[in-house]
Amino acid sequence: MLIGIVGAPNKGKSTLFSALTMADAEIASYPFTTINPNLGVAYATRECVERELGVKCAPRNSICVRGVRHIPMNIVDVAGLVPEAHLGKGMGNQFLSDLMGADALVHVVDLSGRTDINGNPGEGCDPAEDVMMVSREITSWLAGIITKHIKAISRKSEGGEALRELLSGFNVTEDQIRRAAEAGSLGTSRIAWSEEDTYRFAEALVRITKPTIVAANKMDMSKAGALDALRAKLPGHTVIGCSGAIELALRKAAKAGTIDYVPGEAEFKVNGSVSDEQARALEFMVGYIKKNGGTVVQEILNTVVFKVLDNVVVYPVEDESKYTDHFGNILPDAILMRRGSKAIDLAAKIHTDLAKSMLYAIDARKKMRIGKDYELKDGDVIKIVSAAK
Repeated sequence: MLIGIVGAPNKGKSTLFSALTMADAEIASYPFTTINPNLGVAYATRECVERELGVKCAPRNSICVRGVRHIPMNIVDVAGLVPEAHLGKGMGNQFLSDLMGADALVHVVDLSGRTDINGNPGEGCDPAEDVMMVSREITSWLAGIITKHIKAISRKSEGGEALRELLSGFNVTEDQIRRAAEAGSLGTSRIAWSEEDTYRFAEALVRITKPTIVAANKMDMSKAGALDALRAKLPGHTVIGCSGAIELALRKAAKAGTIDYVPGEAEFKVNGSVSDEQARALEFMVGYIKKNGGTVVQEILNTVVFKVLDNVVVYPVEDESKYTDHFGNILPDAILMRRGSKAIDLAAKIHTDLAKSMLYAIDARKKMRIGKDYELKDGDVIKIVSAAK
């Protein structure tokens, strides 16, 4: 899974990326701080089933803290996008290429309104304009690619297949192409679309293949009511207010041992004595997270993973009685699966040979045999039984 962090320059994208990953992304208050994409690993969180099962897990592919499983995924922070990026302005073409493989996008905007659509300092700037601009640029870029090859595509009777081949790097399926065409009332046999048709198709395809939530960043610097005002301007969008800067500061303080803080929680504990400057900073952060229920940075990632992409967490085991792998590790792996996935899909994710020779599965909770087509549920503990040696 790959989550892309996008937005106009100087909106706090790299700060949010660093907060999620604790990676050393360059952070500065000027446009195009990020030139090359920052790649890192972030963690979605879900309550671990260890408490429910009355065991203590021994994670292998993830981390468990206070009964909460932290499940890793890839995240990329790409160069800022400016108007007419699809024509090559700013870092446009590089930006758009870097996000092609993303499964979903987090669009970071400056809720404080102190940076304009180009990322320059200002006052009273409208973050809703950023949302419309980024959507327009991504759509225009994709439509441009299709238009450039439309003659070649039109020669093929199976236009959907031709589009899938053209857009293979965009992480798109024929079913998604069909759905996007239907949304635009377009046919895919012997495609001969106008530029308006192509744009309409691209708009639908982006919406289907790159679902996006808006991270209204710099909430700690924003005026009262700013978040509600932005939501009112963006009906149909999921808009979540957050403070990447406070989350990053808390994670750094926790890493240094100054505080005891778990990402996503709305409180932390100070360890020992701190300087007067640290005390003032921590006091401000305590007030902010109590008022807002946390920095909400972790909630943004969880919303993308579990609501937008609709994943469930499944725990594969080899011993259904002890919930262990063959080394004796209890609940060693927590695997993200799209809702609707079957037991055989889990087998394939573990190993292709396991799926090829799969016989059946066992629901370890109920100690009951289930078929290959069993639909996985959140928190399932599953043993795959296979003829493979």
